[in-house]
Amino acid sequence: MAAAGDGPWLDDAAGRLVRPFTVSNGRTEPSVALDLMSQVRATGSTPLGYLGPEHAQALDLCRGPVPVAEVAACLKLPAAVTKVLLSDLVDCGALTTKPPEYHHIPTDRALLEAVLDGLRRQL
Repeated sequence: MAAAGDGPWLDDAAGRLVRPFTVSNGRTEPSVALDLMSQVRATGSTPLGYLGPEHAQALDLCRGPVPVAEVAACLKLPAAVTKVLLSDLVDCGALTTKPPEYHHIPTDRALLEAVLDGLRRQL
């Protein structure tokens, strides 16, 4: 029995009915360089040809700018599979991508030390 909102691909007792890498036809490398924090956004263009249900779900999630990691979490798919799906959508013009902002900002040592301190307190 599928959980509410999960569609026919998830089963409460069995889990995912389709293996994640089946969704990407076994591909593990996206055609577009995507970082987990890369922002993706729907262009409004309709993709030509058949794309799987996961492509449609991903496209629906990308109405506004959203990071790749969030799309992966919402789809309950590994990041590598999600990157392949998203790159398919970029290739057909249905999505645009923007690299994360932090690539343009030099690393701030004080910020990194504060993050490290916070992580140490959590352990």
